[in-house]
Amino acid sequence: MRVNRARLGLALLMLPTLLVAMDMTALLLALPKLSADLGASGVQQLWISDSYGLLVAGLVITMGTLGDRIGRRRLLLTGAAAFGLLSVVAAFAVDPLMLIVVRALLGVAGATLAPSTLALITNMFRDERERGRAVAVWATCQFAGGALGPVLAGFLLQHFWWGSVFLAAVPAMAVLVAAGPAVLPEFRSVAAGRLDPAGVGLSLAAVLLVLYGVKQLPAGGAPLLPVTALLVGTGVGYLFVRRQLRLERPLLDLRLLRSRPFTAVLASLVLAGVAMAGTGLLVTQYLQSVLGRSPFASAVLFAPMGLAVAVGTMAAPRLAGRVERTTAIAGGLALSALGALLLVGVDEDAGSLPLVMTGIAVLALGTGPLFALGTGLVLGSVPPERAGSAASMSETGNYFGGSLGFALLGTVAAAVYRDRTGGGSDSLAGAVEAARHLPAGPGAELLHGARSAFTAGLHVNGLIAAALFAGLAVLTFATRPRKSSAPAEEEAEEAAEEAAEEAAEEAPAYERA
Repeated sequence: MRVNRARLGLALLMLPTLLVAMDMTALLLALPKLSADLGASGVQQLWISDSYGLLVAGLVITMGTLGDRIGRRRLLLTGAAAFGLLSVVAAFAVDPLMLIVVRALLGVAGATLAPSTLALITNMFRDERERGRAVAVWATCQFAGGALGPVLAGFLLQHFWWGSVFLAAVPAMAVLVAAGPAVLPEFRSVAAGRLDPAGVGLSLAAVLLVLYGVKQLPAGGAPLLPVTALLVGTGVGYLFVRRQLRLERPLLDLRLLRSRPFTAVLASLVLAGVAMAGTGLLVTQYLQSVLGRSPFASAVLFAPMGLAVAVGTMAAPRLAGRVERTTAIAGGLALSALGALLLVGVDEDAGSLPLVMTGIAVLALGTGPLFALGTGLVLGSVPPERAGSAASMSETGNYFGGSLGFALLGTVAAAVYRDRTGGGSDSLAGAVEAARHLPAGPGAELLHGARSAFTAGLHVNGLIAAALFAGLAVLTFATRPRKSSAPAEEEAEEAAEEAAEEAAEEAPAYERA
C-alpha cells in the first residue's frame, strides 16, 4: 500500500514537471502571433520570453530551502495553485506590459515546483534503487516536456488563439492541487531556522544580474550595460557565498561541494547544459533558415533531441545495475561527444537532414545517464532534511548551463558567420530577408554564401560540444569512488573521512567560513 501511494505520488509529481518544462519552450512558437496581437515591441518581446526563465532561475535557490523549512508539499501546492491561476490571467492579457508582469509572476510560481518535486521524491523513495528509477522518470518528463512544448504549441496555434498555450497548464495544476493532500507526504526539516532575507536578496540579485548580462552580451549594441551587470552580479555572488559559509543554517549549503563526485556532477550538469543549449539554438535555426522548414516542422524535426534524452534517462537505472554509476555517466558523455562530432559533417543541402537528426539524437541519448543518475547522486549524497538545498543546486546548474550555452556558443557561431561573410551580413535571418528584395541570381548567391557561413558556425559548435562532452567524461571517470583492494585500508580511509566530516560539523560557524 505504501509503495502504491509512493507511485501514485510520483505520477502526480510528473504533472508540474512536464508542464513547467513545456511552458519554457512552448512560447517560442506563440511569440510572433501574440506579439502581433498585443503590439509588442522588440524589447517587450524579449522580456515576455525571458522574464519567466529569469525569475525561475533567480528563485530556485530560495524556494528549495524554503520548502525544507515550511513544508515541501505546502510549497508545491501553493505554487501549483498560483501557476494555474496566473496561466489564466496570461491567456487573457490585454497588453504587453500586463503579459510581462504575469510571466514574471509565473516564474516565481514555477520556481517552487522543480525543487519541491525533486525533494519530495527523496522523501517518498528512501531505497537508493527505487529513488534512482523515480529520478529517471522525473528527468524523462522534464526533457520530454521541453521537446514536446513547441509541438503542442504548434498544434494549439493552428486551431486556437495564442492564449491557449497558457491554458494548457491549468487542468494539470488543478489535478495536482486537488489530489496532492491525499497522495503526497509532507516534510519539513525540524532543524530549519528562519529564512535569511539578506541571503534571499543577494542570491536573487546575483542570479538575475549574471543571467541578464549573459543573455544581453551577444545581442549586439553597446556592451557596457551587460558587462556591468556581469561584474556586479559576480560581486554580489561573492558576497552571497561569503555569507552562506558564515551561517550555521545557510540558505544554500555550499559545504556540499566538499564532495568531489558531488562537485563533478554539478559541473557536468552546467557544462552539458551549455553544449546542449548551444547545439539546440543552432540546429533549430539551421532547420528553418538553412533547410527552409517551417517553425512547426522544425519543432517536430527537433523533437528527437528531447525524446532521446528521455530514452536515455529511462534506460539509465538499468544500465546502473550493470556498471558503476559514474562509469555509466562517463560512458554516456563519451557517446554524446560522438553525436556532436556528427554535426561537423553536415552541409547546407537537404540531404544532411538525416545526419543532423542522428547527431542530435545520439548527443542527447548520451546525456541521459548524467541527468538521471547524476541528479540521483546529488540527492542521495545528502540527508532527507537537506534535499531541498541539494535539489536547488542541481536546478540552478541546469538553468545556468542553458543560459550560458545560448550566449557563449551563440556568440561563437555569430563570430564565425561574420568572418565567413566578410562582415557583409550580421545574421542569416537578415540575409534571408535581404535576398527577397534582390533579383533571382544575386539573391540566390547571397543565400548560398549566408547558409554556408551559418553551417560553418554549426561545425564549430559541434567541435566545441564534442570537446566539452569528452572532457566531462574524463572528469567524471577520474572522480569515481576509489576501490581499495585492502579492506582494512579502505575502512581506515572511510573512518578518517567520517572523522573529518564530524570535526567540520562541530566547528563553530566562523571557523568553517
